[in-house]
Amino acid sequence: MAIRTPLVLNAGRIQQLQSGDALASTPELKSFTNDNAGSLVIGAPVYMTAADHVNKAQANATGTCDVVGLVYDTTIGTGAAGNVIVDGVMTATTTQWDAVAGTSGGLTFNTIYYLDPATAGKITATPPATAGQFSVLVGRALSTTELELTLPGQVIAL
Repeated sequence: MAIRTPLVLNAGRIQQLQSGDALASTPELKSFTNDNAGSLVIGAPVYMTAADHVNKAQANATGTCDVVGLVYDTTIGTGAAGNVIVDGVMTATTTQWDAVAGTSGGLTFNTIYYLDPATAGKITATPPATAGQFSVLVGRALSTTELELTLPGQVIAL
């Protein structure tokens, strides 16, 4: 198989990717306003409450289990607008992931994470298994600090 240089746009013109340049893999972000009574922290799963408004998602009710993305900014204060990653790879520190996933040392490589049915704004490596809860796939850990999003998650009522 031959190695080929990709074509890119430079000032509106097509050219080969220059030596030393790389293709960016940027996450897809969307701005939302926090409808929660408290701050939203980085990595927290959120659902839409209205157009361009979000709150902490939880897998215990149909109205709160449709995850639109994960909080991308370090924090989003009550009533403030901030970035939510809706597609791509979410990167946070191990400490930040510990706060959202209830782990120690960050995410576990190649582990699938689900929306937590017990606590709003959290994820878990244990799929929900109780009647009345929803199994919502959030993503797969690529490392202790990176989660590849799988959204919208497949919602399965138990």
